[in-house]
Amino acid sequence: MVDLIRSGKAPDVVRRKGAEGSLPLPAEDRVEILALLASAPEVELREKAMETLQSFDRAEIRRVMANPRTAPDVLHFAAEHLLAEREELREILLWNPSLTAASRELLKPRPAPKPPAAAPVPPKPVELSPSPQPPAPVAAQASPAKSETTVERVADQVTIEILAKLAAGEKVEDVAGVKAETPAEATKQDDQLTEDERSTLIQKLNKMSVVEKIKAALTGNLETRTILIRDSNKMITRAVLQSPKISETEAESYAAAKNVNEEVLRLIAVNRKFMKAYVVMRALVNNPRAPIDITMPLINRLNDRDIKGLSLNRNVPEVIRTMAIKVIKQKEEASKPKLPKKH
Repeated sequence: MVDLIRSGKAPDVVRRKGAEGSLPLPAEDRVEILALLASAPEVELREKAMETLQSFDRAEIRRVMANPRTAPDVLHFAAEHLLAEREELREILLWNPSLTAASRELLKPRPAPKPPAAAPVPPKPVELSPSPQPPAPVAAQASPAKSETTVERVADQVTIEILAKLAAGEKVEDVAGVKAETPAEATKQDDQLTEDERSTLIQKLNKMSVVEKIKAALTGNLETRTILIRDSNKMITRAVLQSPKISETEAESYAAAKNVNEEVLRLIAVNRKFMKAYVVMRALVNNPRAPIDITMPLINRLNDRDIKGLSLNRNVPEVIRTMAIKVIKQKEEASKPKLPKKH
């Protein structure tokens, strides 16, 4: 269907339904169709597609934009047209390895325009006073705040550029700007860490900048990743999941964790490497913190025993249990012997 619309050969009724987002297709295909139709020559169709995109489920949009299989032209469209209303997509797009260099240029923060120079104020006549008071140091008080804001803005820009290079496939050691020293405790073998070293590691990680934590997440040991996966900064938790050192057992523990950000569970769900592991998928479905929209499609992939266990799991949302019971009944009906029809 997407190829048909992309080729321009789709019937008008299909294109209209595509612009309304009502075609019975997966979210990835519907978003791609909307992006294509938002550039259609027909004004009415173009406006309807853009309106549907703007009201599209934000969680679904984030999931599609984080998926490496999403078409590069769809990612480019999002970078060009969707960021104004959905700033949270900037980081997600930068982490997508399918994003082209031209699209990355669109995501670079633009320098703020300089304010126009103020007209010179003529000096006021000096009034003699028997006891002149020195002026309050207002400028001196305001300066540090201004300087701090500028430093934060520059730091954010450096961080985004570093993330873009990492997402493009560069090794963390080769990226200019990542000059942070990784603590010895972060790279030591996990079974060799003492309790004191674990406490020291937590303290050191808490004092690190965002870029330093990202480097530690990508190159550190299991203990470091276990701490950073719970960080409130989504860029850091994404870096943890990008680490080449993550094992299947570790991914399973993150999928089952109830103290991680929802974004972590969404990223696990769109990661093909993680979802190939049955235990990771099962842990995700049984996690009460996991969003329903990512766990519902996974129920049919569970084996009969796990579906039955899910139907009895009081911790998961009611809709998930109900769906599991429905799947069990459907399988029971399908396995019943069918009576021959009477002639």
